[in-house]
Amino acid sequence: MVRHADARIAGVAAMLSPDSRLARGRRRAARPLAVLLGTAVVTLAGLLGLGIGSGLGMGMQLGMNGQAPEHAGTAAAGGRHRRAHAKHAKPRRASALKMMWGPVTMPNGSSAFPIYHRLGVQVLELQLSWARTARAQPTNPTDPADPAYRWPQQLEEAVTQASQYGIQLAVMVRETPEWANGGQSTSWTPNNPVDYANFVQAASRRYPTVHDWMIWGEVTREGIFDPMASGSPVGPERYAALLDAAYGALKSVSASNKVIGGMTFTTGVLGAPEFIKWMRLPDGAPPRMDYFGHNPYSTRYPDLAEQPYAHGVRDINDIDTLHRELEIAYRGHGVTPKLWLSEFGISSGGPNRAFEYYVSTAVQARWVTAAFRLADSVPYVAGLGWYELLDEPVSVQSRITEGLLSAEGTPKPAFAAYASVPPAR
Repeated sequence: MVRHADARIAGVAAMLSPDSRLARGRRRAARPLAVLLGTAVVTLAGLLGLGIGSGLGMGMQLGMNGQAPEHAGTAAAGGRHRRAHAKHAKPRRASALKMMWGPVTMPNGSSAFPIYHRLGVQVLELQLSWARTARAQPTNPTDPADPAYRWPQQLEEAVTQASQYGIQLAVMVRETPEWANGGQSTSWTPNNPVDYANFVQAASRRYPTVHDWMIWGEVTREGIFDPMASGSPVGPERYAALLDAAYGALKSVSASNKVIGGMTFTTGVLGAPEFIKWMRLPDGAPPRMDYFGHNPYSTRYPDLAEQPYAHGVRDINDIDTLHRELEIAYRGHGVTPKLWLSEFGISSGGPNRAFEYYVSTAVQARWVTAAFRLADSVPYVAGLGWYELLDEPVSVQSRITEGLLSAEGTPKPAFAAYASVPPAR
């Protein structure tokens, strides 16, 4: 989820609050959806975080295969939520990039890049805030040397170290400055998509070794990309205009630039299927992109033989369905974009403020292996990113524990599991 900095955490907390519109709207539907296919009782409610602040207790530990213990035998016993035919391709060499979200420096101030190198990370995903980089309107917006720009030192350091260690960077550009959207919040799209396109063009010139550019993040979640309303095409249409403008700008700098659009979440104000259907330009065509980004968080152990368990929900076990939906959207409009699975992870040891479901540290390692095996089993996944390198400190209330390392830097079993994933060739 979009939650690497404190602002990301706050965004998740806002969506998951029992007072939020999304929580209020989904709570009524959570009971029937949760029992649809014999999956964990927290399947949808947990994914939406309805337990946070709502008195639902300590959360639920998932079993070895990601299901609640009382339902762990359902699939084996009945098989009623399996596909009629196996969807796994034959074993193949790794095809999905090994990606990771994480810090540039460790808590003790040392570089994190030697650790990424040891893990075999091929792509480190980071964020760039347009709002914080361009608090004032630039005079020459496509020129990275314009005095209005304040490029973040951390990204400067990351570019240098990534080059030294042979790691690619993928940069997510989000948050609109007030001057570009009439003084509204940073989640609100610019009045003119060209302003965003000019900024990403300047960023690409500033960082010529960066060639993977993510256009916003988790846009289907409430309060991340506005306007975005349930049952309305307005948000997807506004996003399509922004994405297409950014695509042209980035390709004008370098044909090697890869533009990652979509950037949807498992669920949200709009489901990914609706978003894809309505993500259209004024002429009816879908926007240009190289890859379709999606964060497929799930309560279900990674297994492509599973069916979608709720309308509009697309978790990691539904990426085949998601890709077919993209094929329909891009039919007659060029090549269907591959999937860029920007973020995936599972909490270990206990529930947290983002998700109420979790697994043990040993089972978390199995999820790492299974997730990358799933991504490598099909030809339409460009990369899979694990969120993230480090657990949050124990001092943080309801801390996030999806890391490969403990907050103190001790490797968890998931560390070795990630390191053993073969790199894409």
